[in-house]
Amino acid sequence: MRTYTVVDAFSAVPFKGNPVAVILETEGLSAAEMQTIANWTNLSETTFVLPATQDGADYHLRIFTPRSELPFAGHPTLGSAHAILEAGLVRPHDGFIVQECAKGLVKIKVDEDGPERLLHLELPDAKITLLDEDDVAELEAILGTSLDRASPPAIVDVGAVWVIARIKDASAVLSLQPDFARSAEFERRLGATGITVFGAYEQGSPIDIEVRSFAPSCGVNEDPVCGSGNGSVAAYCTALGLSLAGRRYIASQGSRTGRDGRVIVDFSADGGISVGGQCVTCASGSLNA
Repeated sequence: MRTYTVVDAFSAVPFKGNPVAVILETEGLSAAEMQTIANWTNLSETTFVLPATQDGADYHLRIFTPRSELPFAGHPTLGSAHAILEAGLVRPHDGFIVQECAKGLVKIKVDEDGPERLLHLELPDAKITLLDEDDVAELEAILGTSLDRASPPAIVDVGAVWVIARIKDASAVLSLQPDFARSAEFERRLGATGITVFGAYEQGSPIDIEVRSFAPSCGVNEDPVCGSGNGSVAAYCTALGLSLAGRRYIASQGSRTGRDGRVIVDFSADGGISVGGQCVTCASGSLNA
């Protein structure tokens, strides 16, 4: 019997945001067994908490989609940190805990406690590659809309690998109906986790941008609220010098899946990016594995 919990990330309201299944007692499980469990939960990600193997880390996290393992992902990082703190397995040091994952060490800032707790992960360094014209045309066909060519789409690798594209406005983002079969082929060819798009709300809105993330090649047609996708948008905006870069902003995601969430994106003076939000536990129990 292994303890597990299901946490909604990027929401303080149960059954909103993005759920992650966190298996808290996982020593002795093989990678194949972890993958089987992740396929069974049928959530976009399932995580497995292990003892740290690197100096400076509080714990080691493995992250699986229903079909594959990821070196890093955003909402599983925050949701797992929430579950680990709630279970009393780690305590913050100077306001931080440190996750070890395949991408390396990820610092997570812990603000407040209990229902008011906010968690902010420090995004791993991003590698950015602009798409060529043929791939931009294919991306437009997949999304069924024209893209902002003044801000050329790019592949952003933060451990999870997202194709990032800017759409003309938030309304256009919300109206997208992608071709998921075609998207899966596109993602596999580019070695991408999926496609994340964003568009701005009108000036003066309490929300700055709307974001949607699609990852059918990983078995997730639409990820409700995606931390690594939002972090990749921030890295993309920085690289292209867009107006969002360098200032705190708030992104909305998940309304099209009925799982509304809010993501807080911050930039440090040295150019670092943090992705944050609230989390809430929705279920807990024992796993027969």
